[in-house]
Amino acid sequence: MLRRLRVRHDLHLRRRSRLPDWASLALRVALALALVSIALGGHWLDREGLRDNIDGHISFTDVLYFTMITVTTVGYGDIVPVTDSARMFDTFVVTPIRLFVWLIFLGTAYDFLLRRTWQRWRMSVIQRQLTNHVVIAGYGSSGTEALRELIRRGVDPATIVVVDRSRDALDHAEESGAVVLDGDATRDATLEAARIAQAGTLMVAAGRDDTTILIVLTARRLSEKVRISAVIRSDDNEPLARQAGADVVINPASFAGLLLAGSTDGPHVADYLTDLAAAYGRVALRERDATPDDVGRPLTGLATGLGVRLFRAGRCIGYDQPEAARVEPGDRIVEIVRGAAIT
Repeated sequence: MLRRLRVRHDLHLRRRSRLPDWASLALRVALALALVSIALGGHWLDREGLRDNIDGHISFTDVLYFTMITVTTVGYGDIVPVTDSARMFDTFVVTPIRLFVWLIFLGTAYDFLLRRTWQRWRMSVIQRQLTNHVVIAGYGSSGTEALRELIRRGVDPATIVVVDRSRDALDHAEESGAVVLDGDATRDATLEAARIAQAGTLMVAAGRDDTTILIVLTARRLSEKVRISAVIRSDDNEPLARQAGADVVINPASFAGLLLAGSTDGPHVADYLTDLAAAYGRVALRERDATPDDVGRPLTGLATGLGVRLFRAGRCIGYDQPEAARVEPGDRIVEIVRGAAIT
């Protein structure tokens, strides 16, 4: 199923063309004229092989008329080839030219009319299906791994939109089953095409901190409710990303440093942290809202897992703090649960 979007001022469900529209159209017109010119030249050189049933004289106008009628139709019979060479030229040169010219005309009509109508309709269908979905802006190494991990966690790839300008990146994401959007995520039109206002999560991994922050600013202006996670590579830019509207700021270098530092005391700390982050580890971290069954229980006494942290009225409360002795309605819980690797 086609799940590729292209964004310009008009939106298309198609791959980005190598040529602009005007150049593609001009190339096709030039090719059609070149083919007609070959037929015209052949008929003019062998005009003695033609017979005009009206006045018996073959002029250049007659040759031009006969060429155009023969290339576009099968002719009217007023001018006909009478010699073997003229008939062979019509059979083996003009007839293939006629077919190629018609294919060019039909292909142009399909590209510039029928396919675009189909693309607009297909895009509207895909967009109607996008609700509470995940948008990944930037499909480099971080975006690629994010898509893989989401799929491993059971997220339907059809509910994931990957935004990038790289054809290779979009092809790879499309093979995974994701919806791909060929566009600039810093532009309003691109994020609106990805239905950012209806999205549940936006993951930004543009590869450059300035681009990432600009995408976050654009997305936050278009949607106040979407959860935004951003990859920032410089410590100095982390506060800027949060001020721009990112809910979560991830610094890959800092996380790698934590794993390296943890490994100095032994290999198991780093393994455990990796286990928590991966979908198929022995344990996994899960964030959820408190349920009626949780209310009144201590954070460490949940029935679903080991509560390690809760968020209440914007405050972060650890499992060892007095406020964690009783879960209250409206709390947001972070817990460690059984991982997929344990059956």
